[in-house]
Amino acid sequence: MAVRLLSLQLFLAIAVASARNDPPPSPDRPWAPPSLPKYEDELAGQRFRPSEAGANISINPRKIYGLADLIDIAERANPETRVAWERARAAAAAVGLSESTYYPFLIGSAVAGYDRAFIPFPTLAVNPKHPSINNVTITGGGTLVTESKLYRAELSAKWLLLDFGERGATVAGAKERLMMANVGFNATHQKIVFEVTDRFYQFGTARQKVVVGQSALEAARTVEQAVQARVDNGLATKPELLQAQQQTAQAEFDVEAAIGLESDARVSLVESIGILPTVPLKVADLGQPYSLGEISGSVDELISKALSERPDLVAKLANVRAKEDEIRKVRSEYFPKVTLDGHVTDNRLDVSIADSPFFGGTHSTYGVFLTAEVPIFDGFARQHKMEAAEAELRGAESELAGARDGAVREVWKAYTDFKTALRKQDSAAKLLTASQNAFDSVLESYKNGLSTYVEVVTAERNLTSARSVNHDTQSAIFTAAAALALSTGELARPSLRAVRPLQNSPQAVRPLQR
Repeated sequence: MAVRLLSLQLFLAIAVASARNDPPPSPDRPWAPPSLPKYEDELAGQRFRPSEAGANISINPRKIYGLADLIDIAERANPETRVAWERARAAAAAVGLSESTYYPFLIGSAVAGYDRAFIPFPTLAVNPKHPSINNVTITGGGTLVTESKLYRAELSAKWLLLDFGERGATVAGAKERLMMANVGFNATHQKIVFEVTDRFYQFGTARQKVVVGQSALEAARTVEQAVQARVDNGLATKPELLQAQQQTAQAEFDVEAAIGLESDARVSLVESIGILPTVPLKVADLGQPYSLGEISGSVDELISKALSERPDLVAKLANVRAKEDEIRKVRSEYFPKVTLDGHVTDNRLDVSIADSPFFGGTHSTYGVFLTAEVPIFDGFARQHKMEAAEAELRGAESELAGARDGAVREVWKAYTDFKTALRKQDSAAKLLTASQNAFDSVLESYKNGLSTYVEVVTAERNLTSARSVNHDTQSAIFTAAAALALSTGELARPSLRAVRPLQNSPQAVRPLQR
């Protein structure tokens, strides 16, 4: 029997040793862990759940989606919103967990068992000449077998009555962390809204680049036709025609390159939304140009708004308060804790000795205790905890101050970028008009033999450049406006009436509250 047990233990030891996860044997080549095929097979057998990759979002292939529609889809489909939502829900549960310490702690238990034991009894002999306790010797002995049956039910309670603010500080800190998770949830929505907005305008600009390239191709073909006509009439040379054909070929290449960039921009837009690139999605063109009156408020007003409404600043302020609550919690450890303990127990014990009939009975026991624990010496642990908590508080205050300074710089930069982009708008429009007129005039003059081919090509390039500048300027205005709204905290700002989010619905910016 012992040999079999030893063999079994040896077999188990070998199995455990062979199943352990070893590191790669060398650093110079990739390595396949023994359990890798198991993971790959599991991944191959999985399918997208309805919440993954925007699979629960219905896209109408015939509808043209504007920016607001795309933002709405992103807030419902992007997995980052669900991650932030679940974090906020976990923080809310942590608040409830900390509040549970205010209530009594009740435990119910039941025990039933059987016990068989023996008691050794020695055989004693006394010296008859000197009958005393010191002259007793053991000459042998025996055992007495006992059997016991036990049934017990118990209800115990423990209630912390007084802790000098430790529980209050814990609950307050949990609520501050909940606020951090809530505004982090809102910040996630703002980040997604900005990314969708930015990539929407990048995609619009890329599509306009294709239009610009096609216009440049048409202009190059027009110039080539004009050169061909002059060559046919003996008014232009063969090298001019070859150069015109070269410009046409270059324009065709630029169109294909622009189409490739448009495809990349579309993938980036779809990625920011949170749906698969294979989903058929029609996107609307860019909107109308901005007017100078659409952004109100001075830069000082915008900075004041940012310092009071930005989610990251709210989160850092909540972090400061949480560190203050931690100091309160550590300070409470210097004071006693008063606890009320009680129990009620019902016992039944039956005993048999040497095969006698069972005897015993049923009795109830109970007790109540008021306990006070006073910390006297703990090896300076509380002092070190206080020093660490105070250092974390000073660090959190410095982070808040640095974030406020960074917010001021971000608002100032976004404001100046937006104003600069607005001022460029009129200049870009004038440049486009002048370039178009110049190209038309030089082309007509070339057809009449009054301008050279070099002047026509230069005017054509200037027109293409002016069209690109005009579209880039318009896109920069939209992007700068979104960046300014993000820097002030106004982008996707939630309603002040905070409500608890619906179950399984992280779609809207709805902070959790307790």
